[in-house]
Amino acid sequence: MADNGLAERLQALEDRMAIQQLFIDYGRYLDAGDLDAYASLFADEGEVLLGPMGRAKGPAAIKELMTKALEGKIGTSYHIISSPMFKIDGDTATSDVMWTVVQARPDGTPSLNVVGRHVDDLVRERGAWKFKRRRGYVSLPNVMPKS
Repeated sequence: MADNGLAERLQALEDRMAIQQLFIDYGRYLDAGDLDAYASLFADEGEVLLGPMGRAKGPAAIKELMTKALEGKIGTSYHIISSPMFKIDGDTATSDVMWTVVQARPDGTPSLNVVGRHVDDLVRERGAWKFKRRRGYVSLPNVMPKS
């Protein structure tokens, strides 16, 4: 019985699931303040460009950037990752994914903080999908009321 591309279809599904998990882990690690795990999502030469938050290249520099950016804020924000679109081409891919940040107000109630998207270049490195370049864009600016 012919395989009819079963191996290729299975690989495509596995790649899609791994890339979706990459997006989920990004928000989960960021919200938990697990910046070692967060930085591990980037390729050895991975780069993050987050507008006014800054830019960094390489996992160590990315961890340093996010450590400064999240100082005093860990555990107060929650990323909702949605509408992922991506195109896989062998060991590389491109993606566009929406994100929403819900912030806890001082009284503990939620507030929609900011909405945007990431445009990514992805690469399979040592068998795992990683961010090669992650560019962040804000669609709706920070709307959290000043307390």
